[in-house]
Amino acid sequence: MLDAIQVGIARDRARLEDEKAVAGLRTRFESLTPREREVMALAAAGRLNKQIAYDIGVSEITVKVHRGQVMRKMQAASLPDLARMADRLNLAREQSQSC
Repeated sequence: MLDAIQVGIARDRARLEDEKAVAGLRTRFESLTPREREVMALAAAGRLNKQIAYDIGVSEITVKVHRGQVMRKMQAASLPDLARMADRLNLAREQSQSC
């Protein structure tokens, strides 16, 4: 019985830590401008800078600037890191629902 209680406590602790991590990601995501959010979602989906530029009607250099700001504000070390963050925030699902 004590083992079951300890397992339950460990699971609850892990769930709380995960919720805290997602809340931190959500806070960083909310610090992005609407354009940066759009660039983040497209970059995390695997689009190239020139494809993103075409999709949203800006220059490729502008996309590079926005993408750099996204990486800095989200504290992402790499594009795969940013994609994992987008996945945890369910950005792909949110973007498909808004279309």
